[in-house]
Amino acid sequence: MSDLYQRDLAAIAGVEKLRFFPLAVIEGEGCWLVEAGGRRLLDLSGTWTASGLGHGHPAVAEAVTRAVARPPGAGALSSAFPDSVGLAEELLAIVPGGGERRVYLGHAGSDANDVALRACRRAGGRRRVLAFRHGYHGGLGVALGASGVHVDAGAPADPDTSFLHYPDPLRPHNGDAETVVAAALAEAEIELSAGDAACLIVEPILSDGGLVVPPDGFLAALHELCVRHGVPLICDEVKMGLGRPGLLHAFQHDGVVPDLVTFGKALGGGLPLSAAVGPAEILDSPPASALLTTAGNPVCAAAGRAVLRTLVAERLPEAAASAGARLLAGLRQIAAGSGPGGPDAAERIGDVRGRGLAIGVDLVTGTGSLQRDPALARKVVYRAWQLGAVVYYVGGNVLEVTPPLVITESEVDRAVAILGEAIADAVHGKVTDEEVAAYAGW
Repeated sequence: MSDLYQRDLAAIAGVEKLRFFPLAVIEGEGCWLVEAGGRRLLDLSGTWTASGLGHGHPAVAEAVTRAVARPPGAGALSSAFPDSVGLAEELLAIVPGGGERRVYLGHAGSDANDVALRACRRAGGRRRVLAFRHGYHGGLGVALGASGVHVDAGAPADPDTSFLHYPDPLRPHNGDAETVVAAALAEAEIELSAGDAACLIVEPILSDGGLVVPPDGFLAALHELCVRHGVPLICDEVKMGLGRPGLLHAFQHDGVVPDLVTFGKALGGGLPLSAAVGPAEILDSPPASALLTTAGNPVCAAAGRAVLRTLVAERLPEAAASAGARLLAGLRQIAAGSGPGGPDAAERIGDVRGRGLAIGVDLVTGTGSLQRDPALARKVVYRAWQLGAVVYYVGGNVLEVTPPLVITESEVDRAVAILGEAIADAVHGKVTDEEVAAYAGW
C-alpha cells in the first residue's frame, strides 16, 4: 500500500469512499492512469464514465486554462457569463425537443436529477415519482430517495416514490424473458393510471443496478404510456449518455424524445458539471428554488462546451460504437471459452451485454447458473488492478466496463487480455479473502 493511500485513509472521510482496491494515482493521460510509484494502469472505468474523453484531453485543458485565467466571477447565480449561456444554448441545440425549453446547470448528476424531480412536482401539482428498482439517480435529496440502489442499501425511500420493475432479459422479474417487457409496461400502466404521478424517471441502461440493457422498444413504449397519461418522462443520461452507447444520446436507440433529459459525469470532462434540459414551464419557476453559488461557473462551463465540441468533431459516438463492438466481441470470446482465461473464465460468465462502450460482464457461480457471485466479482476487480487495469463492479456481480471513448484497438485488446486473465486467476484463488477484506465496494 502506497504512502499516498495511507494518507488518504487518515485524512479523507469514509462516507465519500467506494473502494475496491488500494488505488492511488498521481496523473493520467488518455486511457491510462499512473499510480504513485510510476506504474501505468489501463482505465476501464473512466472514473465511472466521468472521464468520457479520457484524462487530460487537450481540448478540455485548453478551454479550462483560458477560462481560469480571467474568470468573470465564480458562478451564474446572479449574473450571466458567456460560457454558461453558450453551454446552455449548445445543449438546447443537441438535445431533441420542441417548444420553449430551458437548461439547469449544476455540479453533478445528483443535483440535476433532484432539481428535475422537484421541478416536475411543483409544475404539475402532484408529488408521486415513478422510478425503477435498482436504479440510481443521485446521492442527495429526492434523487437519493428515488434511487433503488440506495434504498437497497438501507437508505430511506422517498415517501412519495413508487418503484417499478426494470425489464431484465437475463433475470426477468416475472420469470419469462419473452414477456418481461410487457409485464414491466403493464405495471407502469397501472401506476400511471392512478393520475397522481408528477413524473417518471428512467435510465436508458440500468447502470449501477447491474448494467442491464433493456430489450429494444422498451423505452419507446414507456414514453408512449407517459404521453398518453400526461406524465413527463425524465431520461437520466448522466452515466450512459454523451456518446457512450454508440449514439450521442442513449435514448436515441429507441427513437425517443423525452420531456426532460439530465446529464452529468462526462459533460464536465473531469470537472463537476451537470445539466437538466426540459420545458420552460417546468424549469423556469419558482425563481431561486435551486441555488448553488458556483453552478454554471465559467471554468466548468468552458470544459462542458469543449466536451460537446469534441464529441462532434472527433465523431466519438461512432468511435464508441466501433470500439465497443470489438470489446464486446472479445469479452464474448472469453465467455465462450475461446479467449483469454480459457474454460475457467468462461464457466463463471453468465452473460456479456452492452451498447457501445457500456458493457457488463455478469459473473456467476458456475456453468449454467444465473446465481450472482459477488465474492468472485470483488476478487476479479482486485486481480485486474494487480494486472494493470482499473475496473469496478455494479449490481453486486457485474464488471462494468466503461473505458474512455478515445480507447484504441490495441487498448481494447489489452483490456480483453487482462479481464480474461483476472477472472481465471480469481477462480484459481490468486486473490485471497484477506486481501479484499478492507475494500467493501458497494
